[in-house]
Amino acid sequence: MLGSTHGTLTTDFRARVEACGETPRAAVHSTAAPSAEDAAALDVSGRPLHADVPDLDRFFRPESVAVIGASDTEGRPNTGITRQLVAWAERVGARVHPVHPTRTAVFGRPCHASVADLPEQVDLAVLLVADPLPVIEELAETKVRFAVAFASGFAETGDEGALAQARLTAAVERSGLRLLGPNTNLNAFQEFREDLDGPAIALITQSGHQGRPVYTLQQLGIRLSHWAPTGNEADLETSDFISYFAERPEVGAIACYVEGLKDGRSFLLAADRAARNGVPVVAVKVGRTETGARTAASHTGKLTGADTVVDAAMRQFGVIRVDGLDELQDTAALLARARKPVADGVVVYSISGGTGAHFSDLATEAGLTLPTLSEARQRELHQWIPDYLDVANPVDNGGHPVGDWRGRKIIDSILADPSVGVLICPITGPFPPMSDRLAQDLVDAAEATDKLVCVIWGSPVGTEEAYRTTLLGSSRVATFRTFGNCITAVRAYLGHHRFTASYRSPFDEAPRTPSPSFRKAQALMRPGQQLSEHAAKQLLRAYGIRVPREQLVTSAAAAVRAAGLVGYPVVMKASGPQLAHKTELGLVKVGLTSASQIRDAYRELTDIARYENVPLDGILVCQMIERGVEMVVGVTQDDLFGPTVTVGLGGVLVEVLHDAAVRVPPFGEDQARRMLTELRGHALLEGVRGAPPADVDALVEVILRIQRMALELGDELSELDINPLMVLPRGQGAVALDALALCR
Repeated sequence: MLGSTHGTLTTDFRARVEACGETPRAAVHSTAAPSAEDAAALDVSGRPLHADVPDLDRFFRPESVAVIGASDTEGRPNTGITRQLVAWAERVGARVHPVHPTRTAVFGRPCHASVADLPEQVDLAVLLVADPLPVIEELAETKVRFAVAFASGFAETGDEGALAQARLTAAVERSGLRLLGPNTNLNAFQEFREDLDGPAIALITQSGHQGRPVYTLQQLGIRLSHWAPTGNEADLETSDFISYFAERPEVGAIACYVEGLKDGRSFLLAADRAARNGVPVVAVKVGRTETGARTAASHTGKLTGADTVVDAAMRQFGVIRVDGLDELQDTAALLARARKPVADGVVVYSISGGTGAHFSDLATEAGLTLPTLSEARQRELHQWIPDYLDVANPVDNGGHPVGDWRGRKIIDSILADPSVGVLICPITGPFPPMSDRLAQDLVDAAEATDKLVCVIWGSPVGTEEAYRTTLLGSSRVATFRTFGNCITAVRAYLGHHRFTASYRSPFDEAPRTPSPSFRKAQALMRPGQQLSEHAAKQLLRAYGIRVPREQLVTSAAAAVRAAGLVGYPVVMKASGPQLAHKTELGLVKVGLTSASQIRDAYRELTDIARYENVPLDGILVCQMIERGVEMVVGVTQDDLFGPTVTVGLGGVLVEVLHDAAVRVPPFGEDQARRMLTELRGHALLEGVRGAPPADVDALVEVILRIQRMALELGDELSELDINPLMVLPRGQGAVALDALALCR
């Protein structure tokens, strides 16, 4: 099942879809001047700065429900669905109105011949019909608030289906109702356990079956409050439900299975709302193997594929991305129920030195902090643990102390250490009765502390009393079955709380009016063309980005004069609107120190250009800057998110090293700095092998200025590539030595 029509339409069909009026609600960018009220809600690129939270109360808890196409004839597919809907309506206290043109009653309830015959305005209409389009148009007349379309055969089937979905979307937008589906299922109307308490998981899935593991958590005592199976998302989408769930007081975490995002900005605004409210969002997003290959001429366009942008956007707004459904359920369960950490330190407590060493290796490799316990704490632990065992962290008790009174003393002592926020006890296999005593001690200690206690029950059987009753019966102990899932969940738990503690929404500070640079830059744009290096550098100058001293010349004599003004040694480069990679063509000469070298270089450059049939606007004579760290900074357009900003290690090996970080505007200085720490080559900026530290502040300033350019020029700028951006030693700035710009 595909979650949206994104990426499934040919050019011809895309035009036909647009003719039907399908445009995602949050992606509408009007070319008309917005009103004063609307302008306040848009950034400088015309994109929304907030998303309305849909009121879905009457969807999940309607007072009245119409079942269109209801049946009680045994053996008919609609009969089982009708039966389940009637049972669900009774549980939530809703009145049910069956609708069918040839029936007078369904399951003992009066049946109405058409939507027009309904006795009241209903909150929710469930469409058990093959073609929901005519029914949507009927529902518009009765002011129904919500509808669900189960029918398949839409965007998931290809171009013709996408066209049918476009017609359905247009009808929904005209009607004023909100639609779930099409190509969805009954998961929203499942029975949820009412006997469980504590914060709940709210579930969103584009493929209904993929949510089953999370739904099953109820059998382990973990509460589930909602399930939104979004299907093809012709109207209501994942972002709508994230925004809604983030405002629900009972929701402790949101778990998502996402196949395709409908609109990037809508998703970011929803994730932003969750981050503001401190509600964790955990997501499986399929598509990691998509290369997102591009044919752009710039280096930047080749550094990031579509999934790289999605991954960065999720990280930027605090969405926790996991790979497996098992990770989704374990991570969401922990984040929903665990209290805020009091410290970041993790201590590993085991009955085996081998188990402790193994787990500690994995945890440290994953980035968890395992502090060394103080000497005083270690002396205290050695009251109950033999002196020959290591208790610095991991803590190895040797086995025997867990079988008597010493076990609880050890656990309490570890939890009393102020550097410890999480205690993890891996039990690789049961060894009753000692493992039973250990499990009970861990549960009792967890009930008495505000720190997180995690247990890994490694038995493949899972029927042991200590596991099924003692551990799973506690809402204070987080129990896992594998090392990997425990580490993933704990890392997400600590990372989420660090993120939300310092989170400031970038939408609050996003620019809403153009800067003085905008008019200068617009005058330089050439729609549909690639700018020459000289023109691209003028674009950078307009936004206050430093470029070398240089002059554009059209004769050898002028080149000699320019070199004298620029100052030897110089670099000479061909400049033209069709030149992307000058070095490969031999159109760059460096380290020129005399007038004769200048004249020879001029002739050689123009001869090569003539031979390669490359039109030039002249030859650039540039100041030569050698000392610094070569970086690449650029802008590319993403189909989902619009302009994105990339930074990475630059120079001639940029596409070989492939070391880059990406962000989706708007973002602040903190995110710009985090981009740099994500680079594998970040140490180069700190200074290596005697090199001085680079001017990171200047690099961050360039990133932020490029972001402003990306926002203001919006869809006019297809790509921008600064490579290399020479970052000079600290305090000396950064200089754009070369630049390429593609206009739309």
